[in-house]
Amino acid sequence: MILGDQKLRYYIKEGIIEVIPEPKEEQYQPASLDLHLAEGLMYPVPNTKEGIIDPTKPITYKERIGMRIEPKEFVIASTLEYIELPCGVAAAVEGRSSLGRLGLFIENAGHIDPGFEGQITLELFNASEHTIELIPGMRICQLVFYSTIGVDTPYRGKYQKQRGPTPSKINLDFID
Repeated sequence: MILGDQKLRYYIKEGIIEVIPEPKEEQYQPASLDLHLAEGLMYPVPNTKEGIIDPTKPITYKERIGMRIEPKEFVIASTLEYIELPCGVAAAVEGRSSLGRLGLFIENAGHIDPGFEGQITLELFNASEHTIELIPGMRICQLVFYSTIGVDTPYRGKYQKQRGPTPSKINLDFID
């Protein structure tokens, strides 16, 4: 079941769901919560001599100068908000329609497990033919919260307590 704004306000006010800084009223939507863009963009670079990205090796990222995304460019960013989900709640990251209409794809790996804690790394892709200017502090995405049943083990994965745009750690999947 998706949590509506009334239940979401209650969960946040009571500390069941932690959102830091505390959301302002305009962030609440009927069935989601808008989150803001933190400063800083990063992009992956090849980690092999052949110029490819090998997921079995540590992934290298570079910081992007400025907050513009060029046409057909992929970057990672982060939400300003730090969240903590209890065992009874999962969330999904969704792009905002207003930005999607500019050609900005937001988040292609948007499931957040119960027990997750941290800032949310966003994957951004400019599908348009034009440069898109991003502004730190702008509303960038929305979280849709779901009630979960029967969660025994909360999330304790490799991205727990992440801060800022967090590079891929897929190489850790290949360690025996």
